[in-house]
Formats: sequence, structure tokens, C-alpha cells
Amino acid sequence: MYMNYDHPDEQELAGLLPGELAEAVITRRRARLLELEEEALSLIGAGGYVSPEADALADAALALALGKNVLLQGPTGSGKTKLAESLSRLFGQPLHAVNCSVDLDAEGLVGFKTLALREGKSVIDFIPGPIVNAMKRGHWLYIDEVNMAKPETPPLINGVLDHRRTITNPFTGEVVRAAEGFGVIAAVNIGYVGTVPMNEALKNRFVVVEVPYLEGARLRQLLYDQSRLKDGEQLDRFVRLSADLQEQIRSGPLAEEAGSIRAPLDACDLAAFMEPLRAVRRAIADKLEDERERALVTHLAETLF
Repeated sequence: MYMNYDHPDEQELAGLLPGELAEAVITRRRARLLELEEEALSLIGAGGYVSPEADALADAALALALGKNVLLQGPTGSGKTKLAESLSRLFGQPLHAVNCSVDLDAEGLVGFKTLALREGKSVIDFIPGPIVNAMKRGHWLYIDEVNMAKPETPPLINGVLDHRRTITNPFTGEVVRAAEGFGVIAAVNIGYVGTVPMNEALKNRFVVVEVPYLEGARLRQLLYDQSRLKDGEQLDRFVRLSADLQEQIRSGPLAEEAGSIRAPLDACDLAAFMEPLRAVRRAIADKLEDERERALVTHLAETLF
């Protein structure tokens, strides 16, 4: 049966997914949005991701529609979180986020016990964490920088990521089974300071989508749409600066932080109200800890502005 897609998100989904699968996803999306309470609706991403490659968004959407776990892999600041939020919006799926670090443990993933007062008596309550909340509600789980976690932490969720879709709560003994609609998106920064190689058993549970830096005309359009700067000549110079920074990152003398998509957006916002060189210093150069890197960014900017 032909479906009429009036909402822009539905129209985009219809363009990303094959016909019958698109209809099924959009039907579930409509039903879900009618059922979700305000708290859950607030967890749906804002969208706005611009893909540097035509296939990145489509491939991630297809994998999720087929019930696969998706691993977004790319340099820091390339827009992995924005892509996850955009997928959340397209599917109408609340996103429960976990930001991994070397301190992340089972409590940060699953939840924790706490003392509570009930009818004048002290009792022990369990406060569910993001994994349990997402699984029980049939929402999505977003694990950011999964390769920053201690090696012993990610294996806790192997059962969540395979056909079992279950986890045994180590604090209560409850076996939690994922409700319909549950899905997992994770993100990794390859080669970033503090990261460790992903366990093969963990990585094999994902479909991998590369998320490279945004460049050229697509970056220019993003800067025009999402920043306050509308001067065409200045926007072209910021696009060239971004390309120069990425070249320096690839060749070694510059840290990946300088290539973040957030950096030119911040710089363009400031440059709408201040001199561009000063905007580059505030939004890009001064964020870097190494004095030589700050000098390099400043030098590249001086050749353009």
C-alpha cells in the first residue's frame, strides 16, 4: 500500500531505505512518537548531520533498520555524535548516551544501588543505568568513545550486542531482555590519545561505518546553514583553512582536535562579529596545548585572512 510521507524526516527515510523496509520503519516511527512520554521525546536527537560521503548516512540507517549494531569510526570531531543524533531523529528513537572513559565501570553502564527511605524504613533501591533503561524501553543506546574504556568493561555488554539481546544485572541478578526496537550505536576515535584497540569479539558484533571529515562544498554549505557568518568570501577562506588543517593533521605536526567540525563552526560564529584571525585564535588555536601547534594554526590562518 502506498504511504504518503508528509514529514521531512519520513521523506528522508524513504530516500535512504528500500521501499518495504522504509514503510515498516516509518510505520513504527509514527506509532512510537504517539506513545512516547515527554521525557523520552526529549532524548531524541536534534539532527543536522551533513554527510561527507553519500553512503555514510544511508548505510548506517539501513544497518539499524535491519537490527544491526552500528560502529561509527572516524577522527575526533568528524561528526560521529551528530550522525548518531540525526539517526535518532530520523527513526524517532530516544538515545541513551554513555560517554566512556578509563573510569567507566559496571555501575556507569548498568546502574547502581542506593539507600532510600520508604514508609519510614531504609531500603535498598536499584537505580538503572543507560543500558538497562534503553533495553527495557526499546530505545537506542549510544556508546561514545567505546575504545576509551578499560579493556574489562566492554565485554560486560557482549550479550547485549549479539542475538541474545540480554544482560544479567550484576547487582540484582535480574536478566534484562531488550524490548522491541532496542538498538546500539557506538563510536570510536582511531589512534586518539588514551584509546586502546577494540577487542575483536566486541568489534565483530558491529557493522562499521566510516565517518571522515567534512570538506569542500559540503563543509561550506554546513558553515553557511549552521553558523552566523554569511559572507561568501570569508566562508570560502574558512573552508580552505579547514582543508589546510586537515592536511597538517594527516602529515603529523597537528593534533586531531584542530580538525574538529566544531572548530570552524565556532570560528565562523565569532568571525561574524570580530576580525577573522582573532576568531581563529579563540575558536581553534588557543584550544591546543602545544605552543608549536598554536603557532602553526595561526600561520595557516594568516595566509588566508
